[in-house]
Amino acid sequence: MQENKLKMDSLIPGFSLTGVDDKTYSLNDFSDKKILIVIFSCNHCPYVQAYEDRIMELQNEFEKDGVQIVAINSNDDVKYPDDSFDEMKKRAATRGFNFPYLRDETQDVAKAFGATHTPQIFLFDSDRKLKYEGKIDDNWQEPDKVKSAYLKEAILEVLGNKEVSVPETFSIGCTIKWR
Repeated sequence: MQENKLKMDSLIPGFSLTGVDDKTYSLNDFSDKKILIVIFSCNHCPYVQAYEDRIMELQNEFEKDGVQIVAINSNDDVKYPDDSFDEMKKRAATRGFNFPYLRDETQDVAKAFGATHTPQIFLFDSDRKLKYEGKIDDNWQEPDKVKSAYLKEAILEVLGNKEVSVPETFSIGCTIKWR
């Protein structure tokens, strides 16, 4: 359970994590991006699975604008073997993820963010200040019935140098599986 969730305008916590491509990623790898979106994710959660296509679509749509999505799996892989690093590699390959998918083995990164759910979104501007935190949209089950695309709206507002009109929403999904 996390009580120390990042507040709006907080600076992004640093990280150095291994991706499913066996490369190590840190904040410096994304220094040229206008927006960095960190999504706490995993393999086994049905909410995450329902959003994978939408996450990839957002990465495709906004890549040209300097937006980078990074997914981080912090789940305990002993009790949840579907979330092991090997299974992450398989899922990323099968689904064709177009964003780095990183393993937070120690769970320290999730704790630093105050993350509680999968999927949970943290959007940072070019100064790496938190501008949006919460869920992707208002309908995880039926993408064609989404009325509020919170993450997409936040991306557009930050790219347009505007205040994010809905900076926080309640994350729905599975809880992060702590050790």
